Amino acid sequence: MSAQDLSIELRRALSGVARTPRLLVASDYDGTMAPIVANPDKAYPRAETVRALRSLASLASTTAAVISGRALKDLAALSRLPAEVQLVGSHGSEFDIGFVHAIDADARKLLDEIVTELGRIAADTPGATVEKKPASVALHVRNTSADDAEKALIAVRTESALWPGVQVTEGKSVVELAVIATDKGHALDLIRHQDGATAAVFIGDDVTDEKAFSRLQGPDIGIKVGSGDTVADYRVDSTEDVAAALAFLLDERRTWLSGADAPPIERLSMLASPRTVALVTPDATLTWLCHPEPDSAAVFAHLLGGTGAGHFSVGPRRTALPLSQKYIDSTMTVQTRWASLSVTDYLPHDVPQGRTDLTRIISGQADAIVSFAPRPEFGQGQVTLEVVDEGIRVLGTNEPYVLRSPGVLWNIATDGNQQTAHAIVEPSKGDVVLELRCGTEELGPSEVPELERRATSEAYWSDWAKTLELPKLKPDLMKRSALTLRGLVHADSGSIMAAATTSLPEEIGGVRNWDYRYCWLRDAALTATALVSVGSTDEAENYLDWVHRVLETLPGPERLHPLYTLYGTSLPPEAVIDSLPGYAGSRPVRVGNAANQQVQLDVFGPIVELIVELANAREKAGAPDPLSDRDWELVCAMVEAVQRRWFEPDHGIWEIRDNPRHHVYSKVMGWVTVDRAVDLATRFSREALPEWAELRDQIADEVRHKGWKDDVQSYTAAYDGTDLDAATLHIGLSGLIDPTDPRFAATVVATEAELRSGSTVYRYHHDDGLPGIEGGFHLCAAWLVEAYLLIGQRLQAEALFDQLVAAAGPTGLLAEEYDPIAERSLGNHPQAYSHLGLLRCAQLLA
Repeated sequence: MSAQDLSIELRRALSGVARTPRLLVASDYDGTMAPIVANPDKAYPRAETVRALRSLASLASTTAAVISGRALKDLAALSRLPAEVQLVGSHGSEFDIGFVHAIDADARKLLDEIVTELGRIAADTPGATVEKKPASVALHVRNTSADDAEKALIAVRTESALWPGVQVTEGKSVVELAVIATDKGHALDLIRHQDGATAAVFIGDDVTDEKAFSRLQGPDIGIKVGSGDTVADYRVDSTEDVAAALAFLLDERRTWLSGADAPPIERLSMLASPRTVALVTPDATLTWLCHPEPDSAAVFAHLLGGTGAGHFSVGPRRTALPLSQKYIDSTMTVQTRWASLSVTDYLPHDVPQGRTDLTRIISGQADAIVSFAPRPEFGQGQVTLEVVDEGIRVLGTNEPYVLRSPGVLWNIATDGNQQTAHAIVEPSKGDVVLELRCGTEELGPSEVPELERRATSEAYWSDWAKTLELPKLKPDLMKRSALTLRGLVHADSGSIMAAATTSLPEEIGGVRNWDYRYCWLRDAALTATALVSVGSTDEAENYLDWVHRVLETLPGPERLHPLYTLYGTSLPPEAVIDSLPGYAGSRPVRVGNAANQQVQLDVFGPIVELIVELANAREKAGAPDPLSDRDWELVCAMVEAVQRRWFEPDHGIWEIRDNPRHHVYSKVMGWVTVDRAVDLATRFSREALPEWAELRDQIADEVRHKGWKDDVQSYTAAYDGTDLDAATLHIGLSGLIDPTDPRFAATVVATEAELRSGSTVYRYHHDDGLPGIEGGFHLCAAWLVEAYLLIGQRLQAEALFDQLVAAAGPTGLLAEEYDPIAERSLGNHPQAYSHLGLLRCAQLLA
């Protein structure tokens, strides 16, 4: 018996319930797990059923239980199920072998009387047996003649079953009298409540199982084994079918939880327009796209939930692996190629605000299969697809969505909840152009021909790339890093995203999954600084305007949050999307970021350093006023913020979700803020308050004194411990202490020994209050490269830089982190930190 022998309706239902956040799978025993046999003591369960139930119990967020009419002791002995499978005996009344001690004296006396009475009936009925349980007695008449069985059951029904305090449960050829309440449905509810199950599956064959079936609701599934009336929605014929159903459920659940076939993070390629971003897999599946903004809900969340969370895929009709995926040089257009087939993807730029468009061009001689499955609101919204002359309309959503696909013949399939459109196209007859349009109902042809639209989009990137002053080291990779950083710029607002995604894990299967689709003051300033360093200043100008607008909403600059939405508003509360299994089973999937409410006192320094770099660039270009009044106003605001708060503990650059500490890096960035402000005032004849220089020296003296620990021969993460932090390298990188100071060299050596692992560098190793581990940070590796250079270790710097380069994916993108053991990328992707660090290293080494 295989899963394919089950009805398609049952398989669809099991596939759906397998995707619930917390699943309860419960089964009756006799006639369900084990075949009905003449001798109840020989009713052994099917081995394949035991394996499936045991494996289900071992899965995360999954509970397995057996609820039987048998005494708990007998059930445990016969089933031989492990402790992970919860056993409930006596029709739901016996949860614990020792529970009988809770029965009072009157109940025990009544139980003895029932034993005597049923024993008398059994003695007069050839083949009948009596089974005594801790709180009940059962009369079995399976092995008696039909007439004798009926007489015995009538005798029970008309006598002892009517006694006060007796609970009656009848099944197939058995009647059971209990002295406490018995109800399989009640037992099912207790387990559901205890484990917080969001859906339940119950399988049973007997009349007594109807009480459990009647408790099922919503996404729950009831499966009746055999014939007879039932309230269960599904039916199977035999215990072999039960084994097949559980095995199928196990496979579906395991696949959903593990995020099976998740593409390696580093192999994902980012599409970008001035307004939004999207990700495609190496086989041309659109795996991530949000609308109407990059920090809005996802329309396609395949990256975090597989095909059920929304995808838009194109591939050859004849199964084959892609030959390559690459960017069209100097653009954000991605081309995926198979033998005789290619798919070219880009995000058009000529769309009004509130629109998100994607164009897919299918070319070649081989037929292609297209699947279109939009799932707005991270897959939580239910949509229907309407095929019209020019393409497909997506119905049932707050926002309008259409797919323009003239000439394509679509077939709409449903899984019972959601619809997916499939088509076979023949690009040999001419390129097939598919235009996804989010935020409009317009399905007509664009005013501008597709070739012209593509040229406009690509010129935006390529014309800009020609203006850059890129380092000579690894020039193609450096150009891709610059383009990636610009792709994370949100032109409509001037803000800059930290990364394109949410919840890509810092540990596969772990809980360190964060939403990085927002604008961090620090990350954005560092990104803008990197772009200024290669000759592009518009992004910095627009970002500083964004910071000014945010400051206008605050009572004082010291009240800046670490991050904001792309339009500079406060984030909504951090939330969890339970319906998504996460990338490779890494849960929870989070939207929003609680770091929004943290105190991070390092954020002022990078903003002032950006203004320094911008002023330098303007001066180099011959601008008459390299430091504008507006920028100086912002510098003064940042110094004011430091004056008011530098002495406080904070959560630091790494947003540690634990008690605040006096982080050395935060103090260094406070020093940077004031030091750079004093320097700007001197260079550009601005007025600096006298106390600024005093404050600068006060912060430096405190950091030198309290940040150094003799017993570890290093500056440490915070004043109150000996734990190390790669960010502390900035004590030398910033110039707070001279790089020739032996204490800086000692800090570099200690950082290498404690935090470097092969090709990567970890942020820290101390307990941060969160379970699990994380990968090494590409940005920390870049800092160590710079530190090596400052202390004269160029060979080590070059070697680590080469390893950083090798971690980039085939299209040149870097995620946030790297696992040196599994040799795979981790964290959100692509990450601004990683690319700005890579650019900085190449500039220094060149």
